[in-house]
Amino acid sequence: MIADKIPFAARRSFLALSAALGLALALPAQAADTIKIGLVTALSGQSARAGEAITRGLTIAIDELNAGGGVLGRKFELVRRDDEATPAKGVIAARELIFKEKVAVLFGGLDTPVSMAIVPIVNAEKMPFMGPWAAGTGVTHNKGNPNFVFRVSAVDEIVDKAILQYAQKTFNAKKPGMILINNPWGESNEKGLTAALAAKGMKAVGIEKFENNDVDVVPQLTRLKEAGADSLFMVGNVGPSSQVVKSLDRMGWKVPIVSHWGPAGGRFTELAGPSAKNVHFIQTYSFFGKQTPKGDKMLTMLKAKYPDIKGPGDVTPAVGVANAYDAMHLAAMAIQKAGSTDGDAIRQGFYKIDAYDGLIKKYVKPFSPGNHDAINENDYVWTHFVDNQILPVAMK
Repeated sequence: MIADKIPFAARRSFLALSAALGLALALPAQAADTIKIGLVTALSGQSARAGEAITRGLTIAIDELNAGGGVLGRKFELVRRDDEATPAKGVIAARELIFKEKVAVLFGGLDTPVSMAIVPIVNAEKMPFMGPWAAGTGVTHNKGNPNFVFRVSAVDEIVDKAILQYAQKTFNAKKPGMILINNPWGESNEKGLTAALAAKGMKAVGIEKFENNDVDVVPQLTRLKEAGADSLFMVGNVGPSSQVVKSLDRMGWKVPIVSHWGPAGGRFTELAGPSAKNVHFIQTYSFFGKQTPKGDKMLTMLKAKYPDIKGPGDVTPAVGVANAYDAMHLAAMAIQKAGSTDGDAIRQGFYKIDAYDGLIKKYVKPFSPGNHDAINENDYVWTHFVDNQILPVAMK
């Protein structure tokens, strides 16, 4: 062999040069590795539609970003895990995405209890965590120092002020009652609604709780009716909220229901029946009505990628798509500002974002060390179901 005829010293130099050349040739391939974005959300069960909406919003944003070359010379890859709306399974999924998949940013927590279970992990592991749905105030207002949790979604304490304002304006509510899911999300809103009422010199005539698997809420609702409630503030996801509506039907009690956005997350009209249309609930975005150029483009991209989407009514729930889309673009900007995929650098990158012309709004300095929520009280729209479509109430 030719190598056998080369002197030892020369052969050693040749091998060293070859190794260096091989490393140099390998570097571009290594640099081309994808930046993994993790998603923990409900992909099965009653809230699966919301999990799919978040997936679609992320996917459209990632397609856009990758078509433009990605960030830092690398393209994005979405890696999903199903938490089945269960905190324990959410924790397992989050750990797998952080430690095994080595994601750069973790998205998720459709349910506030799931998000609250994940928060201590991401803060301990210096993993940027972006919430495109869970609205519990404590998700971003946590004790992390530093805090790695950001959100492009509703925030309970802000939503609760909007719920009271809407109930007074629309239904002339003077004696509201609360019917709340018995979990951390319900507790977050009990605190927020009580504070919102107190600020106006009011208080609820009653506060009732219900469980996720309750099929009869008549006893709780009866107590609220007997207390003189002229409206109900409801907080709960698809399944339990639908049981509230069906229980009201069994009682024959027609009372205005002003709700957080839980009913938007899945098969609410199917489960709640005809009276589902009587529930007015908050959203951050609607594809109905006149759209911005970005909204028109987004709807076109959704139709092109997903055959089941023929029009705005098929983008359900719209908030999952819109929140996730804007959140992904903001996360990409944070990575760009960081100049790396180091978790703490990305956290600080969020603070360096100057402006982003998003789907929901134009974001200007959306995050700061004292504010990890990009959506505020000016960014909500009120909706209800009409023929299984979520429409702005003003479009009756």
